[in-house]
Amino acid sequence: MNQNRLLLVLILLSQAITAQTNSLKIPDSLQNKSYQYLDDKAYQLKKDSTRAAVYLYAYLHKAKNEQNWKEIANGYKNLSHHYSDTLSLVYTDSLVYAAKKSHDNAAIGSAYLSKGIAHYWLKQHNEALDNYILANQYIAKTNDQYLSHKLKYNIAMVKYYLGYYDEAILLLQQCISYFKNENDQPYLKSLHFLGQCYNRIGNYGLCSQTNKLGLEECRKLGIKEMKVYFIHSQGINEYFKKNYALAIENIASTLEELKQKQDFGNESVGYFYIGKSYWETKKYEKALPYFEKVDELFNKKGYLRPDLREVYELLINYYKTKDNPKLQLYYVDQLLRADTMLNETFKYLVGKINKEYNTQELLFEKDNLRDQLARKNYKYSVLIGITSLLFSSFLFVAYRNFRNRKLYKQKFDELMMEINNSKNKTKPREKNEKPAMPDINPETVSVILRQLEKFEKEKRYLDKDWKLSKLATLFNSNPTYLSAIIHHYKDKRFNDYINDLKIEHIISLFYTEKLVRNYTNKALAEEAGFSTTELFAKAFKARTGMPTVYFIERIKKEGLDTNSQG
Repeated sequence: MNQNRLLLVLILLSQAITAQTNSLKIPDSLQNKSYQYLDDKAYQLKKDSTRAAVYLYAYLHKAKNEQNWKEIANGYKNLSHHYSDTLSLVYTDSLVYAAKKSHDNAAIGSAYLSKGIAHYWLKQHNEALDNYILANQYIAKTNDQYLSHKLKYNIAMVKYYLGYYDEAILLLQQCISYFKNENDQPYLKSLHFLGQCYNRIGNYGLCSQTNKLGLEECRKLGIKEMKVYFIHSQGINEYFKKNYALAIENIASTLEELKQKQDFGNESVGYFYIGKSYWETKKYEKALPYFEKVDELFNKKGYLRPDLREVYELLINYYKTKDNPKLQLYYVDQLLRADTMLNETFKYLVGKINKEYNTQELLFEKDNLRDQLARKNYKYSVLIGITSLLFSSFLFVAYRNFRNRKLYKQKFDELMMEINNSKNKTKPREKNEKPAMPDINPETVSVILRQLEKFEKEKRYLDKDWKLSKLATLFNSNPTYLSAIIHHYKDKRFNDYINDLKIEHIISLFYTEKLVRNYTNKALAEEAGFSTTELFAKAFKARTGMPTVYFIERIKKEGLDTNSQG
């Protein structure tokens, strides 16, 4: 239902944009101006939205008249950056369409990246990550280091939001190293997020150092608009250092500018930590308005980070002490809604989000409040039953995910042991382990084994649609002998032999080519020579005992590479 509504909104916005573009009168004086001129003028007027729009539409109009798809894409990209609401998504859809018409991998990758950024700005994190992965498929085909590191930065932001702070730090350090001498704005943004990551892992000293460096670089580079983010970050850091008065002062000084930038994410985080600072100093009445603003932004924008969830626990307990069941029930409902949203957004991270409010206590509290207010409001009783069912489902899913991940970990450890053991075996021992085959001429067996060795060495198994008869023809042998030899010496049926070689090739790539870890199953199936994605996924799980997503997650988490496995 929500997706249908969003689609309808986007269609209406698209129609409105088309009408606006068609009706907008482009001044004659701009008709023959260059793209560079129009782009520069729009940038100079970026603080005057209406005047800047004239140059942006003139740019797009010129590109359309010339049927220049690459510049049409740039025109839509400029317009998508100009707007910070749902309108930006409409422009990024047009941007992707135009970029594909250009048949340029860098342009297409950049288009998907811009679309992901637009979704992230609206805090639609799942959609943002989907588009970043699509962008990577095209950017990986280019040598564009700027786009590659811009993608790393945006993926790092998603990892930060999901709580993968160590992984985000590694990506941000690469971005800082590259952008420092290439582009000032992304350099400063990377520094800002690096400081936040240090804060989240508890390294408050490094966070302070990074924020200090960021402010110095802002002054040196003359980029004043980034100062607010380093001050905001340091304010949060002061809270964790228990310097509550300084935390309030720093964060409060940034809120007005964040509102002007329509950065409701950092605005909400700011309210939370000001409220928490008052709360820690037992000034509960002063904390409440800030907590309520977090709730207000959750209602208006649907934004809530896992750490902000604590707002509802504090408010529930507060109104419990004030004997106010009505507000208590409201915030319990908000907490249930928040958990449902977070569970959907972080479904593969269920179990990692640390919930301090015990589920059973929450349900018990829910029942007590229902008894008090059931007679006054029948609708609340129905809602309570639904939310209880939702929580039961949540607990079941959480248990099932925990059980599966425990099994996958066991399979992963067994596979690592198998790989290490296979590397420690010597070739002569492998040959002597199997007895001769009395039913087949030893010379024939020797020839076929050499052919199989060559077949594996040259990676011919990566070709698609291998059949026993096809391989027998290649070896100038008969299928019966070939099947028997493979079964005897490889301990596998023919199809399992081919599939396992393909999967072991992909596993090897995971260690040697970090970029491959971001491939979709479809791309991995192509790489390994499987005819369908389903066959690849089935073969990978049959060989490893786990899906590719979990396998890659463990490799990243444990920092495994060729050096550690070799």
